Amino acid sequence: MKVSTILLTVLTLASVLAVLPAAHADNPIIQTRYTADPAPVVIHGKVYLYTDHDENHATWFVMKDWRLYTSSDMVNWTDEGSPLSLKTFSWAEKDAWAPQVIERNGLYYCYAPMTQKGVGMSIGVAVASRPQGPFHDALGHPLVHISPLDIDPTVFIDRDGQAYLYWGNSQLYYVKLNRDMISYDQKVGIVKVPLTVAGFGKGPRMMPGRTTYVEGPWFYRRGDLYYMVYAAGGIPEFIAYSTSPGPTGPWTYRGIIMPNHLPHLAFTNHPGVIDYKGHSYFFYHNQALPGGGGFDRSVCVEEFKYNPDGSFPTILPTSKGAPPIGHLNPFRRTRAATIAWESGIQTEELPAAGVCVTNPQNGAYIKVEAVDFGGKGAHTLSVDVASDQAASSLEVHIDSVDGPTVGMVKIPNTGGLDKWKVLSSAIHGAQGAHDLFFVFRGAPGSELFNFAWWKFGN
Repeated sequence: MKVSTILLTVLTLASVLAVLPAAHADNPIIQTRYTADPAPVVIHGKVYLYTDHDENHATWFVMKDWRLYTSSDMVNWTDEGSPLSLKTFSWAEKDAWAPQVIERNGLYYCYAPMTQKGVGMSIGVAVASRPQGPFHDALGHPLVHISPLDIDPTVFIDRDGQAYLYWGNSQLYYVKLNRDMISYDQKVGIVKVPLTVAGFGKGPRMMPGRTTYVEGPWFYRRGDLYYMVYAAGGIPEFIAYSTSPGPTGPWTYRGIIMPNHLPHLAFTNHPGVIDYKGHSYFFYHNQALPGGGGFDRSVCVEEFKYNPDGSFPTILPTSKGAPPIGHLNPFRRTRAATIAWESGIQTEELPAAGVCVTNPQNGAYIKVEAVDFGGKGAHTLSVDVASDQAASSLEVHIDSVDGPTVGMVKIPNTGGLDKWKVLSSAIHGAQGAHDLFFVFRGAPGSELFNFAWWKFGN
């Protein structure tokens, strides 16, 4: 998360950055709220994407909680709610900034920076028995603090079992974590990485004596090569990387991965890199959603292929995003908060129902991509809804929001927005693989109904 040593430049640039209109594609991958600083991890065959959360209409990096989204196909993302927040840490005052989560011995450890009361930015660690949380503070105090710029932790466990935690803005530090993952080797202590031009490239003219490294490190190993991917170059930031034959260096600067394409990208950035189901993915954030800007950002993803020598290609930001890998099975109960793209809805965690779609008005819709109804197709649709309106409906379209209508579920007043009822309707013409659109219909200007889950039948 983004602190800069040149705050005046940040604020000046933020005031003049243009905002792009929303693209009707699949980047940004989350549209229901502003998200930033993606931290993807593959757990039990599914991608868990941890993010922080920019508050609406912010004029600085105002974040109070962390969010979680999951996917099995890289296009449909399920809102899993907030697994932890500033309230998780009694010592934290503000600034729920860039996290990263890792699993060890059946437990899940979240490393995140926050402002410690009276001290400044520090890195804490929380632990949970499930990747969805809830997480709790493992220590009751920060894990590390060395400077006011202790931000952007990245964690990795090497093949010999040794875990490393890197972090830092303007400087790069690391510790060797102990096997408990909540303490570190005191004999080695906190190590400051030499930021040489050979290791991290020559910085811009506006920052004489500096290398390209700024913040947002992402540390991992692929084969026998160790990668440090990071936000670079000052303001506006691009994404660069360095590699090493060992987990602690020596580092060699390898160049730029993603140039900064303003105004599409924000003036800050933060990478995340994973391999999943034989594909490689690069996560970052931009400011492309309506109302977006340097302090209201949105997570995106691109698929890429490493060059034969292990180097990165140049990756350009797109509105299209990554293609689907596989199909969604419509005959399994699917949370309504599983979304490839949406317009005019929100998601909220509600009692007894979990994270649901809320606040839709007439014409709002949800897109679910690459849904395979098979050769026999679907003949019924069941939905779990709660409504205080006299007459609403949920239309089901395929291929586009204005595409063929294959069914409609009439939604009566169920007794209130907290009174849930499962309703069913006949479906015709839903065969084969399609993008699926749920379109909300009802009285204009009214919140129509809450939507928990859907399931097709054959």
